Amino acid sequence: MEIEAGTNIAIKVPEYKWAETVAFYRDRVGLQVRKEYDHSTSFAFGNMTLWIDCVPAQSQVDIWLELITDDPDRALDQLRSPERDALEPLGTVNGHWTSDPAGVVLLVRAQ
Repeated sequence: MEIEAGTNIAIKVPEYKWAETVAFYRDRVGLQVRKEYDHSTSFAFGNMTLWIDCVPAQSQVDIWLELITDDPDRALDQLRSPERDALEPLGTVNGHWTSDPAGVVLLVRAQ
């Protein structure tokens, strides 16, 4: 079983810093906006998508990464990481939320 990098990176930002952070990546860095929602903006980030998500109840910034595999259940076992599926709804995504030892949130999902 192989685990590889996905195409999404999310920066979870407290509400009081969200608009300023979106403006930074759009206006100063010059990244192209892909999608805009009420509390989320995505940017082209090379061959990846960078999401800046507003999280009102959060007091600090978190980075969330995506990992792709053919078997998310086995990958979770291989990583020996906790299942953290209560973090955010997965909807129809076949996968699991987990984290690395430093606390970086990982979405381990099927291709």
